[in-house]
Amino acid sequence: MNQKLEFTGEVFQQIMKQLSIIDSFKGNWEVIELSNSKHLKELRKIATIESIGSSTRIEGATLTDKEVEKLLKSVKITKLTTREQQEVVGYYEALEIILENFEEIPLTQSYIHQMHGILLKHSHKDKTHKGKFKNLSNQVVANYPDGTQRTIFRTTEPHLTASEMEDLLIWVNERFEKADMHPVMITAAFVYEFLSIHPYQDGNGRLSRLMTTLLLMRQGYEFTQYVSFEHVIEERKSDYYRVLMDGQKNRYKETEKVDQWVLFFLDCLVTLIKRLEAKYELYSKLKKDLNERQQEVLGFVKKQQKVQMNEIVEAFKNHSRNTLKKDVAYLVNEGLILKTGERKGTRYHYEE
Repeated sequence: MNQKLEFTGEVFQQIMKQLSIIDSFKGNWEVIELSNSKHLKELRKIATIESIGSSTRIEGATLTDKEVEKLLKSVKITKLTTREQQEVVGYYEALEIILENFEEIPLTQSYIHQMHGILLKHSHKDKTHKGKFKNLSNQVVANYPDGTQRTIFRTTEPHLTASEMEDLLIWVNERFEKADMHPVMITAAFVYEFLSIHPYQDGNGRLSRLMTTLLLMRQGYEFTQYVSFEHVIEERKSDYYRVLMDGQKNRYKETEKVDQWVLFFLDCLVTLIKRLEAKYELYSKLKKDLNERQQEVLGFVKKQQKVQMNEIVEAFKNHSRNTLKKDVAYLVNEGLILKTGERKGTRYHYEE
């Protein structure tokens, strides 16, 4: 692995520049995170929906973010009849486990098997192979919206998969323990190798993106939960496959390098940081731009936690119902309060 991570002077300089941006933001964000729990919860909800939608669409699914959100709201009463629905709910459950428990999750073969099982939990078609290494040859295939496919590269043969995964996990855990390599570089290398091995019959791409979140958060890059890394990858899908192919064309040769993949990975993280900065700046501006009445309505919803429109109208008798409805719609659109239900069942929430 170390040989693949040997870079020219120019590439090394680019890498160091990107890592400097990432680590500088990490330090600044830790201060912000301590004082804005309410807004960060909202950002995480939005990012979670985007991550689920993007990661499943990269593999050929077609559900929009709005359709994903609607499905997750009704998942307890909805029968998951389509493969897309099954993939969305499986990804959601796996991602939530990572977001809530990343500090306690070890990087072991057993746990990766468990995560794969959760990812494919709702898919009956995958029942025979979930949580188990592949027993048939597979390959990385790009799925496009028009239904076409393109083979990206061949992957590790089944009889070599277990040993290559074991070697990879030993290497990664040693690097983290010895701290002799930058943690983001270790993460980028792990993802490349994981995709090259493609250890499972199905679900490898989605699992690689879940593992990206896990490894970054374990190393203190917790800001990645507030804006979707998967969404950045989806937008650059052609580049994503191109840089993987760039390394893979020399798989098992001394000339196999991952410089283009690493630069792409870091660039995606820098893009993520810029988006998070913009989202946070917009929120701060919105808070300042609320007029006195809107601030009072927001405070009322916060105090009550869950209210109906009639309760808001009753509490603010000096203002017309129409004016208050516009205020509430504005607060919902800007993500300051949450709307659930329809018509008479509509409720407005403020969650700490």
